Amino acid sequence: MTANTPSHPDHALSFNTAAAQYAQNRPSYPPTLFDTIEHAAARPLKGSRIADVGAGTGIATTLLRARDADVIAVEPGDGMATQFRRSLPDTPLVRGDGDALPLATASVDFLTYAQSWHWTNPARSLPEAMRVLRPAGALALWWNNPALDIPWQAGQNRRVEEFIGGDVAEKRGSGRRARTEDVFARAPYMPVCTRHEIRWSRTVPLDTHLANISSHSVFLVLGEKATAAFFAEERAHLLRTFPDGQVEESYEVVLIVAPAP
Repeated sequence: MTANTPSHPDHALSFNTAAAQYAQNRPSYPPTLFDTIEHAAARPLKGSRIADVGAGTGIATTLLRARDADVIAVEPGDGMATQFRRSLPDTPLVRGDGDALPLATASVDFLTYAQSWHWTNPARSLPEAMRVLRPAGALALWWNNPALDIPWQAGQNRRVEEFIGGDVAEKRGSGRRARTEDVFARAPYMPVCTRHEIRWSRTVPLDTHLANISSHSVFLVLGEKATAAFFAEERAHLLRTFPDGQVEESYEVVLIVAPAP
């Protein structure tokens, strides 16, 4: 069974219809991620002015605030911004995206992109990032990637790719992020940066796992009717591996930190 998915812009807009599902079921990030950002940037998050770009429903924003950072969120999507305001009513939120940041020059210490840099055009977003960063500031980009050395996750990835008719990351425009050069493709220059990989896991009910998977743009653009049979089959596959209905998801967070010049 194979599905044809729409274009990259359709994927970027698809989250607005599923913001509550995204907020409830997407994985968070481990504390080690934020320790690593501080070490790579050689400065603490505490007390820093941070702009969290493509903040979505506020998953990363919440964790940055927990580190006592002064955070402003930037989000282009109507649905995601509405959900963000429900979750974090006291956190400043401005509408915009990374290609034209609605922020003053040299106004932030950190610029963070959690699962969102791939929706930008680095030809514009990298110069914009360096414009708004203060001296000694840092750009931090990261993604939660399923750990495909785990057999059941590799199997699920193969089934998803068979269903959508291609590579998952390429379909949603994010690329494999196998190389730092891919992350900054089309940028006017390659910034000095460090790359880190952080392993972590969470155990969730089967329904949460399936809701997480179905909140990805490759499924959102198709709609529930077109994907119902796939998820019914996927539930059966997973129950054979996790008969108690508790799914252990393993992730590799890819983190790139680029200090301001």
